[in-house]
Amino acid sequence: MTVVVATRNRRDRLFETLPEHTAPVILVDNGSDDGGPEAIATAFPAVEVVRLPENRGAAARNEGVRRATTPYVAFADDDSYWSPGSLARATALLDRHDRLGLVTAKVLIGPEGRLDPISAAMAAGPIGTPPGAPGPSVLGFLSCAVVVRREAFLAVGGFEPRLFVYGEEALLAMDMAAAGWWLCYEPSLVVRHFPRSAGRDDGTRRRIEARNRMLTALLRRPPAVVARTLASSVRESPAAGWDVLRSLPWTLRHRRRLPAPVEAGLVRLAAGQPRL
Repeated sequence: MTVVVATRNRRDRLFETLPEHTAPVILVDNGSDDGGPEAIATAFPAVEVVRLPENRGAAARNEGVRRATTPYVAFADDDSYWSPGSLARATALLDRHDRLGLVTAKVLIGPEGRLDPISAAMAAGPIGTPPGAPGPSVLGFLSCAVVVRREAFLAVGGFEPRLFVYGEEALLAMDMAAAGWWLCYEPSLVVRHFPRSAGRDDGTRRRIEARNRMLTALLRRPPAVVARTLASSVRESPAAGWDVLRSLPWTLRHRRRLPAPVEAGLVRLAAGQPRL
């Protein structure tokens, strides 16, 4: 098992979370200018620090997975870490289930350990559990709380660079499920997450999230779903519509419909469950 952490200008958070990791860490730095890569390399010589020349967003994780030499890779953010014993349990699950491509953990937020609502939704198992699978199926996840089978992740191309950040998980989940891998939730695996919202531009985030919902729908979903997604997302962020329009030639070239069982699972989720 290797832990891949993507970061940018979060040196102080890394000094808090890196000591909590119990597996080898590859830290992929998205062009930080706060001196973080140098400080981390000095303070944590066992951590492999990869310095990217620019900010690649979520796709920075792809570089970490490519550099890993272990069959399984766990993701963490610079403000999260896996609780003791969780990665060993994840390794055992992946060893035991050859079709398991991704397993996602229960997320506890903040010092008080509040259950993340997305974890509660996953535990409800709205799309069922395949025969022989270790837990409920999911068609989405939080990037800081998954372990992937390295070969499965790389085979589908990892995180799509054009999505950058915010909602980048949905397309990867669809593509792994379409390739025949199980994606399952296992609450005995626990991730501690300590997010801070200060300094974030919520307007920019809404625009990027709306853009990514539209791009993901255009890339994989049927026309009726695309139309509904475009209408609701443009109402939320008109500027996102222009972003999608500029990307339309690329999107149409890469459009590929999902297998019927995967699309049916997404429909069941949309019928009354929170987006996962």
